[in-house]
Amino acid sequence: MKNLYIYINILAISLVGCQSKTPIFSGDNAFKHLVKQCSFGPRDPGSVGHRNTLNYYLETFKGLADTVFTQSFEDVMPRTGDKVMMSNVIAQFNPAASKQIMLSAHWDTRPWADYGSIMRRNVPILGANDGASGVAVLIELAYILRATSPPIGVSLVLFDAEDYGSSGDSWSYAIGSQYFAKNLPIAFPEYAINVDMVADKQPQFFVERISYQQNPNLVTELWDLADKLGLKAFSKEARHSIFDDHVPLYEIAGIPAIDIIDFDFPNETVNYHHTHNDVVENCSSEGLYQVGTLLVNHIYSIK
Repeated sequence: MKNLYIYINILAISLVGCQSKTPIFSGDNAFKHLVKQCSFGPRDPGSVGHRNTLNYYLETFKGLADTVFTQSFEDVMPRTGDKVMMSNVIAQFNPAASKQIMLSAHWDTRPWADYGSIMRRNVPILGANDGASGVAVLIELAYILRATSPPIGVSLVLFDAEDYGSSGDSWSYAIGSQYFAKNLPIAFPEYAINVDMVADKQPQFFVERISYQQNPNLVTELWDLADKLGLKAFSKEARHSIFDDHVPLYEIAGIPAIDIIDFDFPNETVNYHHTHNDVVENCSSEGLYQVGTLLVNHIYSIK
């Protein structure tokens, strides 16, 4: 009987030790992915930086995901009238799972600056925060999904051509997600979470109003989880309505999508958005860490 008792205790300890723990998301690793993208220069469609960064994404994801492919399309660049080939990038993990979700970010950068010196207005911006930051979170997440198989299917989608729209014309933005939504290349996901502008030095993630309209249950679940995890950058206060890639996903394809976005870069009084101050030096790993930690805990808690 004593030996049986000892055996049962050893077995119980072994089972506890074998239970999978939620993986740890590294904000520092994600920041390295941000820096790597910026090393190629601006990623405006048609540029050398755009082509080289696309190759980097494909090489990276092919070593990690179960399935990797591009969804290419041609569009005309405003101002120049040039026809340019553009590509959404899709990396899938556990694609045969019955439950599928989608995480997305845009990877292109604005071909011109909206503010700052008039002499540099036609020079493409680097897009360290607006472009590289969301993708950096997804790349680091890909390493985690590779190391620890998720309980569901996860599609990581990088949208092209999000950021060359014209002010006042919302649907001139998010061209890549519009094309994706009209020509859905993956199994219909249960929902989508879009990540954008998450690396400034004063991260604050308020509830985006359109997101709450499109999928209030998911917004509530994620912000509650952020509170439980002690992720202080997340606030349950609703601020602003932003036309981002989550809108075409819902309006065109019917995917109940939400947006995790920091409205102010870096704060309410200073704005680096769409300027040549959107550089690595004005970014940090903190927002990457908090958003990535939230996503990892969400994914690996799904039953």
